[in-house]
Amino acid sequence: MNASPTLRQWLTAQGGAVPFRQYMEAALHDPEFGYYSRGISTVGRGGDFSTSASLSGMLGRAIAAWAGEQRAALGPGLCHLIEIGPGTGQLHRDLLRAMGWRGRMGWRSHLVERSPKLRAMQRRTLGIAGWRAHWHDNPASALQAAGGRALIFSNELVDAFPVTLLQRDDGAWREVWLELLPDGRLVETLRPAERNSLPASLKPDAFPEGQRVEAHDSHRQWLRGWLPHWKSGTMLTIDYGSEAETLYYRRPHGTLRGYHRHERLEGLRIYRDPGQCDLTADVNFTDLQKWGVADGLRTVSLESQSRFLTRHAKVRNSADAWLADEAGPGGAFLCLQQRPAAG
Repeated sequence: MNASPTLRQWLTAQGGAVPFRQYMEAALHDPEFGYYSRGISTVGRGGDFSTSASLSGMLGRAIAAWAGEQRAALGPGLCHLIEIGPGTGQLHRDLLRAMGWRGRMGWRSHLVERSPKLRAMQRRTLGIAGWRAHWHDNPASALQAAGGRALIFSNELVDAFPVTLLQRDDGAWREVWLELLPDGRLVETLRPAERNSLPASLKPDAFPEGQRVEAHDSHRQWLRGWLPHWKSGTMLTIDYGSEAETLYYRRPHGTLRGYHRHERLEGLRIYRDPGQCDLTADVNFTDLQKWGVADGLRTVSLESQSRFLTRHAKVRNSADAWLADEAGPGGAFLCLQQRPAAG
C-alpha cells in the first residue's frame, strides 16, 4: 500500500525505516498527530471504541467496593487512590459516586494523565459532580504525594502501550519493521530481534513458521521507572487478554489491530491514517506476572472480570449483565492484583 502524506513525511524524517514499536508510539502519542495527543472524544457508540466504563457503571461500583476492602491494608490516616490513564474520567466519577459522601471521607484521588486535552475532559467530568482530584504527569509524582502508600488501578491501560511485534521466521524470532520504499510504497520487513524484547513466557518451539506475537515490553520499562516509589498497597490491572497458553490459539497473525469508528482494522490497513485510529494488542498476563515477580511484586490474584464484578457489585440492568457475562467482556477481560513483595 502507499503511505499517507503524514506517514511518508514522518518515516522520511526517521531515516525511512523504523521498528513497529516506534511507529505505534508515534501513532498514539506523537505531539502533532498522535491519537491520544489529539484529545480523543470518540469513546462510546459514536466513537472509535467503547470501554467498560462507557457502557455500564458496574465497574466503578466494583472498584469502589474493592477499595473499601483494601483500605485496612494501608493503615490509619488519609488513604490515597491512584488511577493511571483515566480516559474521560467516567470510571473515576462512577467509583466516587458509588462510595457516597461518607465513603469518600478519608480518601484522596490522584489521576495520572499526560495529555492536556484528556486532563481537561477529566476535570469537566469530575467537576460536574463537584468532586476534586489531583492530577500528575506520572505515577512517581502521584506516589510521592501519597507518601508511597496507595491503591493503584487502571482499566485498559496496558493494551495501549507500544508493542514489539515479532514473527517466527526460519526457526528464529525476528522483529517487524516498517519501511518506506523509494516509490512511496509501505512494506513490512523482518530484522533480528533483540533478546530483551522477547516475551518472558515465549516458548519458541510452540509456534509455527509465520506466527506473529506481541510483547508489551515498553510497559515493563515504564513500570520499572516508578515502582521504587511504591511502598505499600495493592495494584489492580484490568485489561483484555489472557495467559500465555491460550493467547495465540488460532491467531496466526497475532492480536494486533486498530479501531476506527468501531471498524476493526488488521494487516497493512492499520497504517492507512496514522493518529486517526486506536492501535492495540491483547495483554499477556503471564508476562505481567513474571515481570512483576522479577521487579519486586507478588501476585495476589488473577481472575476474570466477571468474577471480580460479581464479587464486588450487583447486576442492576442489562448493561451490567452484559459486562459481567463470561461469554462476553466478563471473560475477555482479566483482573490482576499485585502488591510490593516487601510491602
